[in-house]
Amino acid sequence: MAKDRTPDTAPAKRTASPRSGAGAAGARGGKAGAKGGRTRPPANVVAPQRPWGLIAAAVAVVVFAAAVITYAVVQVNESNANRVESPDEIEGLQTFDAYEDPQDHVETPVDYAESPPVGGPHAPPPDWADCTGTVYDVDIRHENAVHSLEHGAVWITYNPDEVQGADVDTLNALAENESGRMTSPYVGLDSPISIQSWGHQLKVDSATDPRLEQFADLMMLNNEFTPEPGASCENPAFITSPVVEESPAQ
Repeated sequence: MAKDRTPDTAPAKRTASPRSGAGAAGARGGKAGAKGGRTRPPANVVAPQRPWGLIAAAVAVVVFAAAVITYAVVQVNESNANRVESPDEIEGLQTFDAYEDPQDHVETPVDYAESPPVGGPHAPPPDWADCTGTVYDVDIRHENAVHSLEHGAVWITYNPDEVQGADVDTLNALAENESGRMTSPYVGLDSPISIQSWGHQLKVDSATDPRLEQFADLMMLNNEFTPEPGASCENPAFITSPVVEESPAQ
């Protein structure tokens, strides 16, 4: 009888595949490369650039704002330096106590004690001269102008024979866009320029005299010196057809 074959229990030797050998060699090569191979070149690091344009623009804005604020402060200081709190602070200003109260309304011409007048009987309502920053190029009827003074207006007048051109423009600029003021020539005025409110008057020689602005700012619609505070200064009909003062020859 044939003998049973004894199974071969010894483990078979594995033959390394070419791929496995290559992997091992690669692994060994990797280790060798880690020790003695070439290293990677350092990455290029780009330093962040400063936004000089934005910085310059911001600085320019700050400088401009500072200049504007400085200019505004200077203007306010100059304005306050020229401001007064009472008529006594304006050199040459005259006060007439006789006109502390409202006066009569009359249809007839009035022989006023002052020229230009600063108070007294005057034209009846609604015939006051418009005083909403109004510039007249005629000698408006004095009785109508006095009624405006009673309402708190400041009336700037000038002798047309002595004050002309740019000086007239300067005076008109004091009235324009200022409700409560009006400007007109005044024939026969005994000084180049006279500014008046109810019961107060100042006469000067120059259109650039700073006292004119002081007077206008202080006295315009000043309830302390106005017989009828809050009364209207509007009269569009008078602007359209201003009543003209009659000369003595007429």
